[in-house]
Amino acid sequence: MPLKASRPTTASQRFTTLNHQPHLAKKRPERALTESKHKSGGRNVYGRITSRRRGGGHKQLYRIIDFKRAILDIPARVQAIEYDPNRSANIALVAYANGEKRYIIAPEKLAVGATIVTSNTAGHNDFKVGNNYPLSLIPPATRIHAVELVPGRGAQLARSAGASIELVAVENGFAQLKMPSGEIRLVNPKCRATIGEVGNSDHSNQSLGKAGRKRWLGRRPRVRGIVMNPIDHPNGGGNGLSKSGGGRQHLVSPWGQLAKGYPTRRRSKPSNSQIIVHANGRKPRGRK
Repeated sequence: MPLKASRPTTASQRFTTLNHQPHLAKKRPERALTESKHKSGGRNVYGRITSRRRGGGHKQLYRIIDFKRAILDIPARVQAIEYDPNRSANIALVAYANGEKRYIIAPEKLAVGATIVTSNTAGHNDFKVGNNYPLSLIPPATRIHAVELVPGRGAQLARSAGASIELVAVENGFAQLKMPSGEIRLVNPKCRATIGEVGNSDHSNQSLGKAGRKRWLGRRPRVRGIVMNPIDHPNGGGNGLSKSGGGRQHLVSPWGQLAKGYPTRRRSKPSNSQIIVHANGRKPRGRK
């Protein structure tokens, strides 16, 4: 959908560019597929802030998304494309022929009235947008989203707006996936995936225009460490723009963790063995 800029009759509208989506349903979400959502404000059970810059925001209902797509071989009709305040992607309300209703991530070009299916068998012409199959059945070079990492666990990969993964090949008992970052990794071919790319790709191109709209989303103000005092942040202090030490100190978090270019992924992580090529184009140690 195109981005929409308003006539600047107010100061904030001069900088506001929002995603115009007239096709979204205006009705309330399906009541049986929603539940209440508790907001922590970034605090843990002791009341201490563990995730900074959270708090406030509009009330939200959580939409229960069917990430497992466990209803097999029963066609489902798309009843509505809806906004979801809990994620960047839109969601689609689908009604199965047996009377069940579910929410799924809405892929690009999935229209109201379309029919989708989840199955363990597929014909030559069955790979339409929204259909869900095991990776072993999907042709190579197909763009997919909502991909499982473990069979039966539910979709974990490529769920945000505009995201998609390319299925490179299925060989030697593994499916090769090229991630949006450029990383190529191995996944069990029994894992399920949905055909197509996630919709609402213009979500990242919006300009909120004012601080208040950010507060509506539950995000509090962000203060740069470089403008703080030395007691409050390692990068604080100095008369003017300084990095606390004449500009010789690397940018770090308030607790000293390097903030730029330092890999934080553990080398002992078990899933490292499933990575063929890292996002930076390098192969893991020991892999030829």
